[in-house]
Amino acid sequence: MSPVWIIDDDPSIRWVFEKALTREGVDFRIFSSAREALDASRTQKPQVVVSDIQMPGDSGIDLLQALKMRYPELPVIIMTAYSDLESAVSAFQGGAFEYLPKPFDVDHTIQLIRRALEESRSTGAPQEQFSSPDILGKAASMQGIFRAIGRLSQSQATVLITGESGTGKELVAHALHKHSPRADKPFVAINTAAIPKDLLESELFGHEKGAFTGAQALRRGRFEQAEAGTLFLDEIGDMPAELQTRLLRVLSDGHFYRVGGHQPIRANIRVIAATHQDLESRVKQGLFREDLFHRLNVIRLKLPPLRERREDIELLARFFLQKSAKELGVEAKKLSDAAISFIGSLEFPGNVRQLENLCHWLTVMAPGQSVDVSDLPDEILEKAPSTGPANWVDALSSEADFWIGKGETAIMERLTPLFEKTLILRALHHTGGRRIEAAALLGLGRNTLTRKIQELGLEEA
Repeated sequence: MSPVWIIDDDPSIRWVFEKALTREGVDFRIFSSAREALDASRTQKPQVVVSDIQMPGDSGIDLLQALKMRYPELPVIIMTAYSDLESAVSAFQGGAFEYLPKPFDVDHTIQLIRRALEESRSTGAPQEQFSSPDILGKAASMQGIFRAIGRLSQSQATVLITGESGTGKELVAHALHKHSPRADKPFVAINTAAIPKDLLESELFGHEKGAFTGAQALRRGRFEQAEAGTLFLDEIGDMPAELQTRLLRVLSDGHFYRVGGHQPIRANIRVIAATHQDLESRVKQGLFREDLFHRLNVIRLKLPPLRERREDIELLARFFLQKSAKELGVEAKKLSDAAISFIGSLEFPGNVRQLENLCHWLTVMAPGQSVDVSDLPDEILEKAPSTGPANWVDALSSEADFWIGKGETAIMERLTPLFEKTLILRALHHTGGRRIEAAALLGLGRNTLTRKIQELGLEEA
């Protein structure tokens, strides 16, 4: 079964998708009309559908409605060369996963399809799912996250998850829901930055029939869809100001109104919000309501970037290689010791998501079963750090030469505290401030570490 179906009457568009999906190793099937796809859907169920909106015969909206009746959870991406509000409203009203104006960026579209595939697998039939743990991590910072999820397992408290893009904020939100009293109720996620401002209010709160042009039927928003369950508001920092006010009212009063509605609807949900932005700074800049910030910031979980949990890189890489191999029906690739060491030295600005993408690339593109450094993509090799095991010694030599050249004395007395301070701060950072664990890492007694912290003036740090 081909997981991705493309429907477009334009042969040039079909050709673009054929080349792009083949390059990405994504299995697909292409149709030139909505009728062909509908006929095929009677005996086969795709995982994701990408359809043009205007075609001879049945339109993309007709196809969307028919597929949603047959497969309610199926993600459907609607494309159109007419980037008007009514087309977008019609698409989202019909339950489209995303609205894609033409001309589109191919790389962005492939990422969108991959996101839709992930959602399809998370809600689809069991045979389409990949059984995996909630979150992986042996770093002290991740263990702290695990403990927090455990403590929150019987709580209804609002949670704010912060961290850079790609650190796994939605995974943590899923885990909080899965281990909560609401686990058997819906988990509904919405990326507030991915939906056009004009549609976001309707998407969140729903609308009444006739509330605006194109509102041909009553539509339940995400708040109603998440009834008795969990609503995950991703990228909350980008929410428009007027919707911040509406969200605050829901959190304060416990009820909301559909767009164009006059009857209050009770919101029996747990809200989990996430952002990669510094909300305190946005509050100071007047871009985010301070009262809403405090409503959301009841419990905060801060996810560390991958560069601060390097001990997890090998564990995650092996897991993602196994996952990609299972999805593609091939044998899992294995990283050589040199490749593991090399990958562990990378900065990964895209965090865990970037590592997962790298592992998927290796599963498709690496020539042999054993992956060495030379098998990594060129863009990774080009960005590799130029550090080696002795570079810090070279840097220390240069520093010593600098002070000697200036005619300074007591250089040992000058540099030793800096050396000790750096080691102590990094150890404390790694252990989340726990001194007993930091002392063990450094090979010091706890009292010795405490004395050095005092002597070096590190108490505040």
